[in-house]
Amino acid sequence: MVRFILNVLWFIFGSGFLLAVGYGLAALVCFLLIVTIPFGVAALRLAVYALWPFGRTVVSSPGAGVGSGLANILWVVLAGWWLALTHLIAGVAQCVTIIGIPFGIANFKLVPVAFWPLGREIVDLD
Repeated sequence: MVRFILNVLWFIFGSGFLLAVGYGLAALVCFLLIVTIPFGVAALRLAVYALWPFGRTVVSSPGAGVGSGLANILWVVLAGWWLALTHLIAGVAQCVTIIGIPFGIANFKLVPVAFWPLGREIVDLD
């Protein structure tokens, strides 16, 4: 029940909706460019995770190969570093208040997957 309440508050006040829309638009652009479809899939994964982060975690995918590693290097150069930095700065800013600490932690959870998204899965904690 606490996770549900935190997810609803995150959706409304913690920028969950805005993050999901932003990642969704980025996925749409990646799908339209055809060559960047794997990045679009990663952006959709980020959108769903950013929409409802409490009660979920990121784990490495055991079937990820060399291709996902090379694509991640390209992702880091083009988008990953500034996305991760944005989540880090937003997390620190949200942790300034006691009420914002759970939202800051949610942003900190988004940092590794925003930096290196391919070859990772988002799973429920249960």
